[in-house]
Amino acid sequence: MVKLDAKYVKSFVRSVLEEDIGEGDITTKNIIPPTHRIVAKIVAGESGIISGLPVAREVFKTLDKKCVWRAKFSDGDFVKKGQTVAVVKGLARAILTSERTVLNFLSHMSGIATLTKKFIKKMKKSNIKILDTRKTLPGLRLFEKYAVMCGGGCNNRLQLDEMVLIKDNHIKTCRKLGLPIEQVVKSLNTKIPHDTEIEFEAQNMYEVMLALNSNVDIIMLDNMSYKRIKKAIKLIRQKNKNIQIEISGNINLKNIEKLSRLDVNRISIGSITHSAPALDFSLEIE
Repeated sequence: MVKLDAKYVKSFVRSVLEEDIGEGDITTKNIIPPTHRIVAKIVAGESGIISGLPVAREVFKTLDKKCVWRAKFSDGDFVKKGQTVAVVKGLARAILTSERTVLNFLSHMSGIATLTKKFIKKMKKSNIKILDTRKTLPGLRLFEKYAVMCGGGCNNRLQLDEMVLIKDNHIKTCRKLGLPIEQVVKSLNTKIPHDTEIEFEAQNMYEVMLALNSNVDIIMLDNMSYKRIKKAIKLIRQKNKNIQIEISGNINLKNIEKLSRLDVNRISIGSITHSAPALDFSLEIE
């Protein structure tokens, strides 16, 4: 599971602030005295699952090490519209300059956490894992996958070196090279650590059979119709009950409940990171 590494967050926040501030906040510097202190609160503009509070704190602390940060909630908590989620006391210049960066992080990460929770609630009491994907904004993957966890989801691979996932373009390339995919998978087991999982993406019944003959750990049923998914599950369970089954492709809040009643282990959803609407927050000076 993804964790927010303190050193990484600190370094990333610095680069983000440099991007936003440039040579300096020309408005704030020329209006607000350098020693003036204020109290500000972050207020939820709508209800949802909070995520990103440690990042928000780091943004404020980067520009004012002595500022006082008090979070009223923890990441993963449900907040109602109008509730104060945190209070910060410190130099006015630092707080005003930090405002947009703080709200951007909170809005984006909380939006992901909130959408993830919506999917999980639709599944009711299913034991199927909701997984994220690598469909993340470049540079923000750690934060987005952390937000998925705050919403109750699970993380799939963070980086390409964590597990093997044989996709359609791998299969096509192997065919052009004249390499039988079953042999390719067999040779993989001699090249990778013994505890590394191998997943096979299947888009039709022929590829399901290829996966079964290749002795993989996980079979992903990708972009299949509901009828074909049921047929594939039946075949896989007949052939090998130990293989994990994953569903992916075109998963939404309308069909997730129906899909969650199937005999599968995991459902991966790209939209929870690439299409989650931002959750509204504001910073208000007291």
